[in-house]
Amino acid sequence: MSHNILVTGGAGYIGSILVPELLAAGHKVTVLDNFLYKQNSLAHVCAHPHFSVVRGDIRSEATMRPLLAKADIVIPLAALVGAPLCSRDPFGATSVNRDAVFLMLKLVSKEQMLFMPTTNSAYGKGDENNFCTEESPLNPISQYAVEKVEVEKAFMQHPGAISFRLATVFGMSPRMRTDLLVNDFVYRAVHDSFVVLFEGHFKRNYVHVRDVGAVFLHAIAHYASMKGQVYNVGLSDANVSKKELCERIQKHLPSFVFLEAPLGRDPDQRDYIVSNAKLEATGFRPRFSLDMGIEELVKGYVMIKNSLYGNV
Repeated sequence: MSHNILVTGGAGYIGSILVPELLAAGHKVTVLDNFLYKQNSLAHVCAHPHFSVVRGDIRSEATMRPLLAKADIVIPLAALVGAPLCSRDPFGATSVNRDAVFLMLKLVSKEQMLFMPTTNSAYGKGDENNFCTEESPLNPISQYAVEKVEVEKAFMQHPGAISFRLATVFGMSPRMRTDLLVNDFVYRAVHDSFVVLFEGHFKRNYVHVRDVGAVFLHAIAHYASMKGQVYNVGLSDANVSKKELCERIQKHLPSFVFLEAPLGRDPDQRDYIVSNAKLEATGFRPRFSLDMGIEELVKGYVMIKNSLYGNV
């Protein structure tokens, strides 16, 4: 079945992968984006008859109301993503990441389907064993995670909502981000051959950006059984520490050297192991491994050597 889908922030890192996949699946897609990063990452789909694009601000009710009225499915990707960016502009982060979602929830009907990406950084340090399922207590550390928790709580009051708690995303995208952890470490390995680790034993989960796109298509196909639920989205074999990540990268780039700093504290204090069993029980399987992503990034960074592609 074809749906009318509104993707806010659809020209961003995830949206630039997701939107072409939605179009290829036969859906009609409208993207709302403010093009903050001056990207043209959806240029290759402009010829598609079922694609439309609006330049605008998700905080504007006058902009959002008519777009939401035409949508069967809403995928709100627009956000100031990550703790460093939110720290740099805390007021802007709150208005975009929290207030704009509350506005959206006020304007949508109960019949519409809502699929939202949140973050598994909300787990903070997990339980006493650093292990997290969707039922684990949330312990957000950063402003970004705190507001994502607040938004998810309100979001899940909608009867047609599905929330995806994303692991740290990696991989190449037309709107690239080099500041994400795997992307950043591989960039440093390719161009500097060196990185210093702070608290290298801290673990987290990872997921490829194309698998993030795939999980939204999976949710559309399995909406009846998945609605009203929260799902972790990550690679079950990629709960790895920063040191283990560097060792994986080193297998692909033997000249890469990493050192663990004896002093110093990582400002991002996340440290947890995440279960993705609930999502896997719905039949979803990621297609891209961590090693596949590292190989892809090494090739991508032959083309990229500047700092224009990060959020900070």
